[in-house]
Amino acid sequence: MLKVDNINVFYGVIHAIKNVSLEVKEGEIVSLIGANGAGKTSTLQAISGMLKPKSGSVSFMGEDLNKVESYDILKMGMAHVPEGRRVFAGMSVKENLEMGAYTRKDQNEINDNLERVFMRFPRLLERKKQLAGTLSGGEQQMLAIGRAIMSNPKMLLLDEPSMGLSPLLVKEIFSIIKELNESGMTILLVEQNAKKALSISNRAYVLETGKIVLEGDAKELMENDAVKKAYLGG
Repeated sequence: MLKVDNINVFYGVIHAIKNVSLEVKEGEIVSLIGANGAGKTSTLQAISGMLKPKSGSVSFMGEDLNKVESYDILKMGMAHVPEGRRVFAGMSVKENLEMGAYTRKDQNEINDNLERVFMRFPRLLERKKQLAGTLSGGEQQMLAIGRAIMSNPKMLLLDEPSMGLSPLLVKEIFSIIKELNESGMTILLVEQNAKKALSISNRAYVLETGKIVLEGDAKELMENDAVKKAYLGG
């Protein structure tokens, strides 16, 4: 479904992403784990068109994305939930969700989607008229995921969904991610909480200083001594 082949990303003279290749098959949850500053966010941004790789290629559903604008990538069925939620603070919860559907014209289906988001996230329904900026961190994360779902994506890119949340909310967010996958959504997950990420993933890649240094079955990586030592506190 998604194929990333030897991409290189630069910030000026800084070589941030070095020949990164990865693949996500339809129906999978694939995690990209690594320390702060490893290049995880830059990799996601290169995939969703927010950054343009200097070399290498990204293809989605067989289509080359290198010359496609990020808003057209969204129309193709790939939605990106950015690090730090990035909700529209001065707009209501409902307005934020409606913004997620801005590429769509099918009003009846949009309304159906909105109902499904409210069923999945009852707290958003309770706060649908509330300004997004007044929500708690966990509620904002739910809103950011709900907003992405409103574009009716085939694939979801999630960047650090558990960041800054209490252990209880982390558990809830990961449960939601698992449910979304079980309902048919393919997911590429960037996460510093390696243990949680690996526990729900099919496969994973480990990124260090812009390079993929390990890849494989998520359960096997959980037992890998180097991964345990660096990311799992053992």
